[in-house]
Amino acid sequence: MSIHVTPASAQRYKLSLAYARQHLGDRRLQTLRPADLAAFYAAFSRSLAPRTVRHAHLVLHKALEQAKIWNLIRDNPADLAKPPPIPETEISILQPDQARELLERLRNHPLYMLAALALATGARRNELLALRWGDVDLDAGQMRIEQALEQVNGAVQVKSPKTRAGRRTLTLPPAMVVELRQHWRAQQEQRMALGMGRSPTDGLVLAAIDGSPQRPDPISKRWGETMDRLGMPEITLHSLRHTHASMLIAAGMNILTISRRLGHASPTITLGTYGHMIHGTDAQAAAILDRALGSKMVADGSKEPGNTR
Repeated sequence: MSIHVTPASAQRYKLSLAYARQHLGDRRLQTLRPADLAAFYAAFSRSLAPRTVRHAHLVLHKALEQAKIWNLIRDNPADLAKPPPIPETEISILQPDQARELLERLRNHPLYMLAALALATGARRNELLALRWGDVDLDAGQMRIEQALEQVNGAVQVKSPKTRAGRRTLTLPPAMVVELRQHWRAQQEQRMALGMGRSPTDGLVLAAIDGSPQRPDPISKRWGETMDRLGMPEITLHSLRHTHASMLIAAGMNILTISRRLGHASPTITLGTYGHMIHGTDAQAAAILDRALGSKMVADGSKEPGNTR
């Protein structure tokens, strides 16, 4: 397996391999059979979520494939072993009026700016928590996604986007520019009152009161508790990203632009996640063709079908 992974990914890989060792550790590599892996998946499916078991399968498959490359085994038994399917879960999405209501109810709440930015940009939680004032150009109405926070064993560190597409520049809605200007002024006033001085260029937009990064996991926990109090427990922070994408799709935005805005490595990922939301495009295609070819088709179709006279 590649050593060029983030600490969080490495931690997940180690956990997945620990599950495998717990069930298969006394088996010789050369004696592993697909049935052994199937029994492993079945055993752990009783205590672990299907997505966790599937991740263990993917990690184990990659490890066994490397063993095959090194000629330690002839065949990869994971090729023929299938992990339990992951049940489809419905994406929680806010309608525009619900999104406006959410922001109104969060007004003056510490989580307000995070929610507003997520809805306005579609950026991920960890990307927004790592956003620096130097990444924001309020005069141009743009912000750059250059990094993200990562929490491993309670410690927070900065990482680069996984793909080149993850590093992107987003145009901000004018209303969001106004919100950010107000947030900047409020943050500076707070810093000055605490004797911290003005925020430096690399200061975080969504910093804790002492200017340090906010840890992602506690933020998500606080969000869940807040949504419970508001009577909206189904709305997660990631729901705001989905809501952003759904609003663009509903407005007829092309999938390539949406994909770039979300930082997906490929439009295929965007289609796989949101393709079911795209409705009415077939009728739109017919209308476009009618405008382009309608008069010609009417002229040529004046004869009855099959009438060659």
